[in-house]
Amino acid sequence: KIFMNTLRYLQSNEFLLDVDLWRLFANLEELNKISLSFLKTFFQTVKEHISKSESPLDFSSVLRTFFQGDLCQTHQIYCLNYTSAVFYLEKLRLREDFGIYLKQWCEQNEQCKRLRLPELLVAPLHRLTRYPLLLNNIWKRSTDETEKGLIQSLKEKVEKSIRDLEGKVKWLDNFQKFRQLQEVIIWPQVWDRDKRFFVPECLKQSLRENSSENILSSANRRLLHEGRLTLAESTRLLDVYLFLFDDFLLITKIKRNKKKYGGSDTSLISVCPSLTPELQSFIREGGFCTVLDQPIPLDRLILKNIELVQVTVFSLRNAFLIQHENRYRQCIAVFLLQAPTETAKKAWKSQIETAIANYTTRHETKKSTEFCFPVESSEI
Repeated sequence: KIFMNTLRYLQSNEFLLDVDLWRLFANLEELNKISLSFLKTFFQTVKEHISKSESPLDFSSVLRTFFQGDLCQTHQIYCLNYTSAVFYLEKLRLREDFGIYLKQWCEQNEQCKRLRLPELLVAPLHRLTRYPLLLNNIWKRSTDETEKGLIQSLKEKVEKSIRDLEGKVKWLDNFQKFRQLQEVIIWPQVWDRDKRFFVPECLKQSLRENSSENILSSANRRLLHEGRLTLAESTRLLDVYLFLFDDFLLITKIKRNKKKYGGSDTSLISVCPSLTPELQSFIREGGFCTVLDQPIPLDRLILKNIELVQVTVFSLRNAFLIQHENRYRQCIAVFLLQAPTETAKKAWKSQIETAIANYTTRHETKKSTEFCFPVESSEI
């Protein structure tokens, strides 16, 4: 409330008018109201029991009113906005005026107990996960079988609500991450990527319309592993950034171009918090990733280790080989990669091998399902 009300006061005096209160705090006021109401009603029940010792401690009506009502739903609305709020806050914190509001107007308040806004925004998420524990403790101490049955059903309902929420939050988090990757990853045209391909100017526009950028727009695709490696070329070592998805591997060249995000205003770039710190820092510096070659489908990817003898001969460290084969099992590309450490190399190999195994299993299951004939109807 200190952060929320202070921001309202500043905006009423025409400061920070462009800051969106809802994007930061969502339905926090409604959540506070219903949580406080639950708390007061809960303790009122305890108080009445103490003052009238002969009356049984009956929580049924309290729990039914709130847990079958809006308590969980209000939490869900807040939690679904949380990732977006953190995303938005990270962008705002780079501004000098917003930094003054945070540090001098709010964080120094004694009631904050040295907690910063990110630490406070996450609190309602933790509270929601504690409700099943509360219900379980009440269930253990209840002696009435009817009440125990009600509490058990409410506990199951809250747990299901939390599971559903986790799925929605993961989906939203993945969606925001991929939306950011679409902005960061640049797909060069085929004639720019390989000088062997000549395309007259009059035909380029029609080819550009078939943009490959949409490859990252699928909501079902997952990013499994990513990181910076070194690609060994014939005359040089090239910094590359690899993205391992659940169906293909993408190798990109690291480039810096501050004009990409609007010249000198790169400090205000909104960076998705679920991206790796390395990539976040890189984006803020105005960097982007240019696709080096076509995506390598996992069923066409061959992973090979570089033996110790070969390491000594070619002066390679923590190296491994990735081979791209076409549908006829012909090798069409080879990438000799070096990891910064032996541990990083093992991690990459393990992640790629696991991804290939999972991809193969998924598609074998899908094929077997497609080729299963339906049971013949007895009416035919």
